[in-house]
Amino acid sequence: MAKNEKLLLVDVRTKEEVDKGRIPGSIHIHVDSVEAAFALEPEEFKDKFGVTKPPLDAPELVFHCQMGMRGRKATGKAQELGYVNASNYKGGYKEWSAKEGN
Repeated sequence: MAKNEKLLLVDVRTKEEVDKGRIPGSIHIHVDSVEAAFALEPEEFKDKFGVTKPPLDAPELVFHCQMGMRGRKATGKAQELGYVNASNYKGGYKEWSAKEGN
């Protein structure tokens, strides 16, 4: 994936999976916590995750998991909350690690 300063990449895998390797710059929010996390007030979101909560029309909000299924689920939850441009990195960590050699 190309580096983009405006990109918010959200890893929705388990903590155990993330501990084994992650895409640099991603933040970890487990798939079952996505709805609650993105419903937080901006200050709470920044305190909890260390990044600014994206606006509903953020062009670069991307979710990923290992291979795509949980990322798709998280993307759907974000879209239900009004994140109209939320997307799923379909290849997930598996594809990234094969290409980037993590």
